Amino acid sequence: MRKFVNERAASLQPSGIRKFFDIVSKMEGAVSLGVGEPDFITPWSIRESAIRSLRAGYTQYTGNRGLAELREFISRYISERFNVNYPPERTIVTVGASEAIDLALRAVCDVGDEILVPEPSYVSYAPAVILAGGKPVPVKCSHTDEFILTPEILEEVITPKTKAVIVAYPNNPTGAVMTREQLEALVPVIEKHDLLVISDEIYAELTYAGKHASIASIGNMRERTVYINGFSKAFAMTGWRVGFVCAPEEVDAAMFRIHQYTILCAPQVSQRAALCALKDGFSDGFSAVEEMRAEYCRRGRFLVNSFNALGLKCFEPKGAFYVFPSVKTTGLDGEEFANALLKEKKVAVVPGSAFGAAGASHVRCSYATSMEQLTVAIDRITDFIEGLNS
Repeated sequence: MRKFVNERAASLQPSGIRKFFDIVSKMEGAVSLGVGEPDFITPWSIRESAIRSLRAGYTQYTGNRGLAELREFISRYISERFNVNYPPERTIVTVGASEAIDLALRAVCDVGDEILVPEPSYVSYAPAVILAGGKPVPVKCSHTDEFILTPEILEEVITPKTKAVIVAYPNNPTGAVMTREQLEALVPVIEKHDLLVISDEIYAELTYAGKHASIASIGNMRERTVYINGFSKAFAMTGWRVGFVCAPEEVDAAMFRIHQYTILCAPQVSQRAALCALKDGFSDGFSAVEEMRAEYCRRGRFLVNSFNALGLKCFEPKGAFYVFPSVKTTGLDGEEFANALLKEKKVAVVPGSAFGAAGASHVRCSYATSMEQLTVAIDRITDFIEGLNS
């Protein structure tokens, strides 16, 4: 049956994250630091609004772009929170940020186009580029540069075939953040080579120090940026599958046509829940988001201190909810470390190689779980490290 399978799809490797998640789900007593899903439950007011919408019979399709009122609130939200200004009519409500990423790449890529993917990076970027017919080009970001994308390394990898660059900060898996000044330094290179930016800012609310900076807010970059965000991470709404994408007019039109023919619209109940999340946020200063961010920051510091004490050099995350310690000192690479740790101590972490070759000597640990679970995990990892050293 192989002849019936699309060659691009056949070439894809299984997700390194899901592989470990599937194993852990069947392993009694396991502690998972694998999947980046908030352990917080969606706030009750949001859940209640969804219940009310179902009772009211709001079970139909919405317009393809999504509920008009939700798009109005999204436009206000990104303007007031992140100084990003796209009108509601150039906003598409998507089935999570994942659909937005896929839409952007399918709308942009022609066969053979090169899309720059800074690494370590979220596992879906390169496969999504391949499925869209493009060629993902890894751009290695270094621990010595705090995993940021610099103008120098960006310039080095650009060719006449380069069409776009993915910018994703706060970053999954490293927790790195780019300041406004660092983003501004990229703009001359982007403009010089006439590149499009696909900016995945799903962790924007989870920036620990100062205010999140978006490249779409700089100069004229709004008109060459596809801006992606959503509700999954900051509002603890992963299972609701609701995100959004804003873009320059021509790219927006192409994405809209793809969305129209493939998805039609995001589920109405999820859209109404997202609308409630924004209304609540504006009424109470986004207090639930602030509380979750403070707790993530506390957990992150605990893991950083713990890993560094164990001799596993660990970059301090400035956003998102991941740490990305190096395991070089153990004599193992990330894949070997993760497999042995799971087998011997029932702790699941993700090999850094799942996020590109630049992460091969690292593992990713999500701290979107309770301090109790994190403490158990560190105790077991300590035993594991001591066993390696004995």
